[in-house]
Amino acid sequence: MDRSGYRLTLDESFAGPALDPRIWLPFHLPHWSSRREAAARYTVGDGGLRLRIDADQGPWCREFDGELRVSSLQTAVYSGPVGSTIGQHGVMPGARVREEQPLTTLFTPRYGLIEVQAGALADPDCMVAFWLIGVEDAPERSGEICVFEIFGREVAADHALVGMGVHPFGDPALTDDFAKVRLDVDVRDPHTYAVEWEPGRVRFFVDTRLVRTVDQAPDYPMQFMLGLYEFRSGDGSPGVGRYPKEVAIQRVRVWERPD
Repeated sequence: MDRSGYRLTLDESFAGPALDPRIWLPFHLPHWSSRREAAARYTVGDGGLRLRIDADQGPWCREFDGELRVSSLQTAVYSGPVGSTIGQHGVMPGARVREEQPLTTLFTPRYGLIEVQAGALADPDCMVAFWLIGVEDAPERSGEICVFEIFGREVAADHALVGMGVHPFGDPALTDDFAKVRLDVDVRDPHTYAVEWEPGRVRFFVDTRLVRTVDQAPDYPMQFMLGLYEFRSGDGSPGVGRYPKEVAIQRVRVWERPD
């Protein structure tokens, strides 16, 4: 990974006594439910951010997304009025805005080197992910760059499948280009997942090693989505096992070109 020609514009180690409100919103797509129901559970300091799912945690949006439980942070939010279908990442059938969210853009880069240092879980009911998504202040500005997503059921001690790529959603300029890349490492340990996002190209890195290239790219500002997800078990009930379920994120850094 070559950082020459870039300047560091964000270096977040989550070392403070509280989450930085100038960067992070501590909930997951609250327009489809509410800020209260979609609130993340987390701690900061003492080595970084720890996102967690607790045994008593409710679904983030039972009406449209069943029993899925989420603790996620994001760097922008936007929706239309209550009852409308206007809102970020409206990928759930029948979803309608339940709590209007005014346009808020705390950190939304357009191009750059973006990396997160994080561990994953081997819990078969969980996934940890870092996505960039369009703010969707216009419907076509809705593409996604998946920096990484790791399902616990695809994690072993010496290897894992790591999803990465580009999804178009409502962006007609993009096509779906996503793959699960096998990494022969223990992803439960911290590793650095990164993208170099340029006009017309996204390159994907793990621990500074190039592992994938996609020859297309969104061309608008994007927000961060950094989250831990717990899915329903095979019998339809929430996940099982020991609680809390936690994932550690040590650092998020962004480099942008001076122009």
